[in-house]
Formats: sequence, structure tokens, C-alpha cells
Amino acid sequence: MRIGLISDTHSFLDDAVFKHFDKCDEIWHAGDFGSIELADQLSLFKPLRGVYGNIDGSDLRSVYPENLRFDCEEMSVFMTHIGGYPGRYNARIKDDIYTHPPGIFISGHSHILKVIYDKKIGSLHLNPGAAGKHGWHKVRTLLRFSINEKKINDLEVIELGNR
Repeated sequence: MRIGLISDTHSFLDDAVFKHFDKCDEIWHAGDFGSIELADQLSLFKPLRGVYGNIDGSDLRSVYPENLRFDCEEMSVFMTHIGGYPGRYNARIKDDIYTHPPGIFISGHSHILKVIYDKKIGSLHLNPGAAGKHGWHKVRTLLRFSINEKKINDLEVIELGNR
């Protein structure tokens, strides 16, 4: 399964996303879509899984959950927008993460691209950074990777250009 991971679009969707995610099986969005129209554009292009972020309104919150747990191949995945990172998980999800550690923990919100392995719980933390133009980040980023059974392969950082 080939995955395109995006977050913090804030209503801006670069056309390059469609090129970079063309060979992906699914797109995962870690919140702050910014508009339901942007979510619809992605879902018409590829199957979309996502969570709402703190800027997303009731239209997005009625479609996408705050937290999403699912299995992809044989890998357990937990996605939320404001989740923190290893050693500094958000209090709202901390107990859940430690009680039922996922194979992959995905969050957005910080606009900081992070790929960190949490040895304490055996989980890979992914934050794709921000793909939109709103925020303090300097470069817009995405992640792309494959999941095969319980392994993540071919993890790539994609830079979309300056904010």
C-alpha cells in the first residue's frame, strides 16, 4: 500500500500534490484541511482518510473524526491533529498511546516535519509538516511511503517549495 501523507493545508492545495501522490493508493490528511472543498478535491483524486484540525469548521468535523485508528496492511495506525511527539505526547491522547501503542502515530499541527522512532512504545511518529501557505514554516512538505505487512518502506520527504 502506497501512502501520501499531508497536513496543514489551510485551504491551499498545490497542484504538485496530485503529481507526487499519483502513484499512491491512499492519501492521509492529518488535519487543518481549511475547507471541505479541499478535502473533496483530495477524495475525488484518491481514497482519503483524515482527521479534523483546530481550524476546521463543523462541515469538516461532521465528516472527519478528531482521532482515527485503523489498520493498513498489518500495521496499526493512529492519527490525530494535535498529538505531540515521542516524550511530549498531548495529554488528551497520552494514555491511549501508551496503553495501545500503534505501529505508526501521525499528527500535524506543529508545521514541523518529523520522523521519530519512539523506542519506548515501538512506534514510528510521522508529522508531514505543513503543505499550505499559512503559518510560520519556511518550506511546504509532504511525506510518501509504502506499508507492506508490518514494515514501512521507501519513506520520502517531498518539498513543495517555499511558503
